[in-house]
Amino acid sequence: MNASTASSPSISSRPLAATRIAAGLAALAFGLVVFLATGFAAPSQIHNATHDTRHAFGLPCH
Repeated sequence: MNASTASSPSISSRPLAATRIAAGLAALAFGLVVFLATGFAAPSQIHNATHDTRHAFGLPCH
């Protein structure tokens, strides 16, 4: 068997790094949006949104 046919294809790390950077930036942007949305919202709005989400998932809340 020829050694060149038995080896696996090489995988470049550049697309993997770009994907990881893009995922990190997306997570950072999402976290910033959540942080700012809850930071400037009234406490009753946050409570009502959480309450409605728990009902939507069928979880008990009281």
